[in-house]
Amino acid sequence: MALQGVMDTLKNANLEEIGVSFSLADLLRDLRIDGNNVYIKLFSPSEKYHDYLKEKAEKVLKSIGAEQVEVEFTSEPPKQQQPPPQPPPQQNPFENRRRIPGVKKVIAVASGKGGVGKSTVAVNLAAALKKMGYEVGYLDADMYGPSGPTMLGAKDKQVTATPDNKLIPPEAHGIKMMSIGLLLPSEDTPVIWRGPVLFKALSQFLFDINWGEGLDFLIIDLPPGTGDVQITLGQTAEIDGAVIVTTPQDVALIDVKKGIQMFNEVQIPVLGIVENMSYFVCPDNGKAYEIFGKSKTEEIAKQYNTELLGKIPIEPKVAEFADLGIPIVLAKEDSNSAKAFMEIAQNVIRKLSE
Repeated sequence: MALQGVMDTLKNANLEEIGVSFSLADLLRDLRIDGNNVYIKLFSPSEKYHDYLKEKAEKVLKSIGAEQVEVEFTSEPPKQQQPPPQPPPQQNPFENRRRIPGVKKVIAVASGKGGVGKSTVAVNLAAALKKMGYEVGYLDADMYGPSGPTMLGAKDKQVTATPDNKLIPPEAHGIKMMSIGLLLPSEDTPVIWRGPVLFKALSQFLFDINWGEGLDFLIIDLPPGTGDVQITLGQTAEIDGAVIVTTPQDVALIDVKKGIQMFNEVQIPVLGIVENMSYFVCPDNGKAYEIFGKSKTEEIAKQYNTELLGKIPIEPKVAEFADLGIPIVLAKEDSNSAKAFMEIAQNVIRKLSE
């Protein structure tokens, strides 16, 4: 609940019924708000009106959404008249965002839930842009589940550093890439970090990487969900746009809505939605089958004032080549998936130009 709204409500709660000309706000000595729970302390020299004042306070505060109202009383008069508490000056949490050095356009690839193929989309989007002639980087920001090194065939690549301790990313398929997976002793080593360590590592990945002479695009592969990494990214780095990955199931689309709202909250424009595992083309008859049911992704996109950037079919070769460390865009150019990724890359460039 907003502090100003509570104060306005208490000011308007007059006490004429007991023959006085002031309001609950005039009796206020302490106020605390925790979510939708409100605690107030009122000045009252006599217990005579405690029940009335308590009932009055509960009624008016619950009328504006308070779930629990706790009222205490004090008989000690104030040492001097204090003005009612004022809301603290609001700060813009995004005013200190910085550009990532050496990068022209930064694209975040996200998903509301895991298992929808977000990293597959991120890696192939990077490969598609590279294939179109751009200088591209890939940043695996999924600290707890880095899959970029496997999908780009970079598990054995070495990360070096400049004399001023800037990380130098290795290349895979002409794409400069960085992942926490390249810095761990082995791929079986778990990342067991709490918030402060995670934030420090993410900040280093964003601002302490030497991308060379410059990138046209940096693709940031985010972890699934709407947690600490996404919020930190939105508050610290200037992101030019976000791509949200989903599958056609309703349970995945529910999380798409949350993802869009999250990016709106952190003031990152959503370029559009990519629907993965959209359909399956039977090799025997060439017919397309919607394995997960009829898609509602385009409807969701229109509802949230964005667009469907493309649909990627179910093709076993995508996973097979990913395990070999080759994006399908490069491994099998004539496949339906490769063509879909190239179309998505073109739509991303169009949206950025808009």
